[in-house]
Amino acid sequence: VYDAGTTEDDVPYFAMELVRGDPVTGYCDSRALTIPARLELFGQICRAIQHAHYNGIIHRDIKPSNVLVTEVDGKATVKVIDFGIAKIVNNLAGETGDRTQIGTLMGTLEYMSPEQAKGDAQIDTRSDVYSLGVLLYELLTGTTPFDQQRVREAAYGELVRIIREEEPPRPSLRISTLGDTLPSVAAHRKAEPRKLSSLVRGDLDWIVMKALEKDRTRRYETATSFAEDVERYLSDEAVVACPPSAAYKLRKFARRNKAALTTTSVIALTLLLAVGSVGWMVRDRVAQEQQAAREHEARQSRLAGRVQAILADVQRLVQHLEWSEALAVAQRADALV
Repeated sequence: VYDAGTTEDDVPYFAMELVRGDPVTGYCDSRALTIPARLELFGQICRAIQHAHYNGIIHRDIKPSNVLVTEVDGKATVKVIDFGIAKIVNNLAGETGDRTQIGTLMGTLEYMSPEQAKGDAQIDTRSDVYSLGVLLYELLTGTTPFDQQRVREAAYGELVRIIREEEPPRPSLRISTLGDTLPSVAAHRKAEPRKLSSLVRGDLDWIVMKALEKDRTRRYETATSFAEDVERYLSDEAVVACPPSAAYKLRKFARRNKAALTTTSVIALTLLLAVGSVGWMVRDRVAQEQQAAREHEARQSRLAGRVQAILADVQRLVQHLEWSEALAVAQRADALV
């Protein structure tokens, strides 16, 4: 703000810098800036937003039309404008309360963070980091993470659910599904249509998706750290962003499908108990059969011993020619068998 005051008619006024420039997406497309050139420009945007954050201001409406690019001495210079719905961080100005009511949807739907879509009064600078992620997504792919028409036509509740719960496709995957618009998008980036997706795949995917995390604690802490990771990519250095672990994906899936997983768990537990009960019955039956077999074998062994003893008596009597006694013993043995 250069000046402020009132006119002779007591009308308040303030004078600000007149910014003559183009929205960042239009500027990049009209000059067919390559992916690296767009990333360098994006770094400026992050630094500008960080300057606002440093001064206690959350922008809350970062989008292409509020990020203008003008040329100074032939060099592209970013100007972030329109702080009309900005929020003061930690009530630095000593206001008695937030001017924006809790639950009021403030901002532009396609670019707002999940917590902003919910109307959370406790949003912080990481909400702007999310919006910067949407802006970078558009600079790379030519479109926003969620279908714009679907977002605009959705009822409030459905809109909040989409922004808070649905995971957008990675930029490289979104590029591969652009269809008839892919040649135009690729041309604006001086890339071959069949190669554009591969240019974005990998580190740039994960840099963008880190900024778009639903859980703000997993986003970049500051706009500066976001810019620094982009600069690491441009310098062929290892980036901080990386794919989420399988365990984290499983936890997110469980939270999104809590009711279904609860039902499935109950069914699985019931089946497990049923299988366990059947298994116990089978093991018990087998044990009983094995015990019966052992008892039968023992009886057979005892019987065989008795038969052997009788045969020994018969043999002894035959040897002494005691035929009558031998015959009686043999009959007893026959009866026993």
